[in-house]
Amino acid sequence: MVIEAQHPPVEREWPPPQGQWTYEDYARLPDDGWRYEVIKGVLYMSPSPRERHQYALTRLVVAMTTFADAHELGRVYTAPFDVIMGDLATPVQPDLLFIAADRLSEILTEDNVQGAPDLIVEILSPSNWLVDRREKFEVYQEAGVREYWIVDTDQRLVEVFVLREGVFTQIGRWGGGEKVRSEVLTGFEIAVDEICPER
Repeated sequence: MVIEAQHPPVEREWPPPQGQWTYEDYARLPDDGWRYEVIKGVLYMSPSPRERHQYALTRLVVAMTTFADAHELGRVYTAPFDVIMGDLATPVQPDLLFIAADRLSEILTEDNVQGAPDLIVEILSPSNWLVDRREKFEVYQEAGVREYWIVDTDQRLVEVFVLREGVFTQIGRWGGGEKVRSEVLTGFEIAVDEICPER
């Protein structure tokens, strides 16, 4: 009888180098008030958001949830809730996401979202605005997110991009006194002043 030598499991370097982060590594991070996301193996972290950010998010969540529920369109969720998009994002935590009713059983689990939501909203913060405009923009486009909103509370602007043949195309850029409209949530609109009031 041949007895094969047992080798102890190889421990991963901690923390792993940028570009090599996995969901398992992410799961080891502490619950310390920072927001952690992993995009293409790179760890990003940001502090808790400011009041303007949270006010805008609250207004959008209430309005979108009310509209989606009234028309039985799907469900709205907010961060922190992990969204895993293959190797592109393991995970990200969008400020707000919407999943259409016919896809809920396909990508929604008790622990996270396994795939691209139909609509994502990111509200810019001083610490992460470039990530939302560059890295996340590219990842959401590549993953197949149908609609992406970028909300700038300081400038009181909302930009909406929709996926056209695999590429995000801007369908509108709305400011104070104007209403933002959605293609994915057909018929939904909200005033920029309601999301980003003058201060």
